[in-house]
Amino acid sequence: MLKNFFVTRWGIIGVGCFIGALAPLLQKLGNPGNMGICVACFERDIAGALGLHRAGVVQYMRPEIIGFVLGSLIAAYLFKEFRPRAGSAPIVRFVLGVFAMIGALVFLGCPWRALLRLAGGDGNAIFGLLGLTGGVWTGTLFLKGGYNLGRAQTSHTSAGWILPLIMIGFLLLMLIFPQIEGENKSGVLFYSIKGPGVMHAPLIISLAIGLAIGFLAQRSRFCTMGALRDLILFKQIHLLSGVIALAVSAFIVNLITGQFHPGFAGQAVAHTMTLWNFSGMVLAGLAFALAGGCPGRQLFLAGEGDGDAAIFVIGMIAGAAFAHNFGLASSPAGVGPHGIAAVTIGFLVCLFIGFTMRKKIV
Repeated sequence: MLKNFFVTRWGIIGVGCFIGALAPLLQKLGNPGNMGICVACFERDIAGALGLHRAGVVQYMRPEIIGFVLGSLIAAYLFKEFRPRAGSAPIVRFVLGVFAMIGALVFLGCPWRALLRLAGGDGNAIFGLLGLTGGVWTGTLFLKGGYNLGRAQTSHTSAGWILPLIMIGFLLLMLIFPQIEGENKSGVLFYSIKGPGVMHAPLIISLAIGLAIGFLAQRSRFCTMGALRDLILFKQIHLLSGVIALAVSAFIVNLITGQFHPGFAGQAVAHTMTLWNFSGMVLAGLAFALAGGCPGRQLFLAGEGDGDAAIFVIGMIAGAAFAHNFGLASSPAGVGPHGIAAVTIGFLVCLFIGFTMRKKIV
C-alpha cells in the first residue's frame, strides 16, 4: 500500500502539502524570506560555497539539495527502482541546465520558489508563473513536433551513484570545514557573512527535511514542469493537484506564522521588473520542458540513477557560476547588466535545440 499510495491523487496532494508546509517553517528557522526551498537558489549557493563564483552574499552549502538526492536514492533502493542509465545527448542536457539556471536567476527563483513567493504575498511571482507556463507550453509544441533527446541506455550501477556520491562529499566537506564565525572561508569552502547566504536553518533540520522531501517526491513523481506539461498535452491534473496543494499549504502556514506580506515592492530577494520576471521564467520553463523535468525532479531522478538528470544538475550549478561571474543574475535592484542579453541568447539556443533535435513523424 505504501508503494502505491504516493502515486495516487491523494498521495501527491499529501506530498504537495508536506513540501508547502515545511518550506515556510524552514524560513522561520532561518532560511531566507519566501525561500524556504528553492532548488535554483540553493544550487547557486552551493556553487558559491565551492568558489565557482565569488558573489559573497550567496555562498553556502545548502543541505536541502544534498537531502533531495540522498532521500530519492534511499527510496529508489527500498522500492527497487534504482535504475542506472545515461547517454542521451549529455552536452545538450548540460547546456539546457545552464540556461535554465540563468533564466531562473533573472527571475530569482525556481518553480518551487515562484509558488512560495506567491504564497508569501509576492505579486511579482504571478508574472514568473505566467512565464513558466508560457515556456512549458512552447516546449510542448516541440514535443508534439517530434522533439526527442533519444533514449538513455542502461549503465553500470556505479554510474548511477556518481551524483549521490558527490552530494555525500559535499556533506562531508560541511562537517570537516564548518563555518568559522566572522570568516568567509573555512578550509576549501566559502561561507557568506552577509546577505541571503548567511540565512539558513540548522544543518540537521535542513538535511532531515531534504531527505524526507527527496524520499516522498521520488515516490510521487512530483514535478512542477510535468504538471503543466500534462495539463497542456493531456488535460490531466494529477501532478497539478500536488503543485496547487504546495501553494495552498504554504499560504496557510505563512498566515499562521505571520510571514504573509502582500505586495510587489520590498519583497524578499525579488525585483519588480515585470517583463524580465516573465521572460526569465519563459526561458527556464522552456529549458525544463526540453530537458524533461523541473530542477527538483532532476535531482530526484539523479538520486534514482539517472545520469542524464545528473548532467542537467551539474549544468545548473555551472550556470549559476556563469550567472554571477558574468553579471547575468538579478538582485533586488533589478536585472544584472548582462542578464537581458543572456536571456535572449538562451531563447535562441533553446529554439535551436527544439527545432533541430526532432525525429520525423511518419
